[in-house]
Amino acid sequence: MNRLSIRLQQVASQVEPGASVLDVGCSDGRLLAYLRDAKQVDGRGIEIDSRRVAAAVAQGLSVVQGDATRDLAAFPDQSVDYAILSETLQAMDRPAHVLSELVRIGRQAIVAFPNFGYWRVRASLLLKGRMPMTRTLPVSWHETENIHFCTIDDFRMLAAQMGLRIEREAYLDEERRVRVWPNLRADHAMFLLSDQRPDLIGAKHHEQ
Repeated sequence: MNRLSIRLQQVASQVEPGASVLDVGCSDGRLLAYLRDAKQVDGRGIEIDSRRVAAAVAQGLSVVQGDATRDLAAFPDQSVDYAILSETLQAMDRPAHVLSELVRIGRQAIVAFPNFGYWRVRASLLLKGRMPMTRTLPVSWHETENIHFCTIDDFRMLAAQMGLRIEREAYLDEERRVRVWPNLRADHAMFLLSDQRPDLIGAKHHEQ
């Protein structure tokens, strides 16, 4: 069975056994394989990188190549129990659009991302005047896939503006749980979300 990072363990812990899952930006399928083997999940994934798709398919996973910004429209409303976006929100061209698609496709959405409000990130910018490199942001600014930098407070505000309910949240500083001042002290965040306006989900999709 695949060994998961503490961040992926946190995501996996939100998924009920036997649930159906869509993992958006699923990379090499590590999370999907774990959920299949440990929780008997009916999982599928979408990933833009063809090499990662091949690695996932080689594990017997149902993963297709596609761009989440465009291709999530093909998935029916409320077609899975959980739509997952892990470590990918900040790399999306249109994060709000993708988030809207997640809560349309899934009865609940799980979103996990690095927190750019983390104190080490702030300190690097303030004291060194340089873009930070941390455990959750391990590559330099010119190599990173991240294009929309997001803090926990930014995400909370976006969720409120979109009418999303935060069902559960958890924060990490490396491998330690953070419960106080997460926007400053956590380098990673995880949210379990649902749409507060279920009667508008279908209409919202058809208007796009």
